[in-house]
Amino acid sequence: MRYVLLVCNDESEQLTPEEGEERYAAYTACQEEMESRGVLVSRERLRPTSASTTVRLRKNELVIADGPFAETKEQIAGYFVVEANDLDEAVELASLIPAAHHGTIEVRPVWEM
Repeated sequence: MRYVLLVCNDESEQLTPEEGEERYAAYTACQEEMESRGVLVSRERLRPTSASTTVRLRKNELVIADGPFAETKEQIAGYFVVEANDLDEAVELASLIPAAHHGTIEVRPVWEM
């Protein structure tokens, strides 16, 4: 079954260049681990919420707004799509993601269409 692992961080967090390099290396190692296990389907990093646009259709009127859907402390920074045997394996894979140490990983099953 496929799962999306939503990586949620506080995007206002400021990293030193060294911390940024460490975090990049940790994500590279995480990706390599998932690839070596044959579970990684895809992975993407998202631009900050300041680059987002929210679209709604209300009473047949298009409503477009700059920014995220909701104001929250943590924002979706990216995602992994993995192929896991069950929720337990998906949770274990989510625990490999570096943001689990300082943010949140939401594990959500994909509704196969």
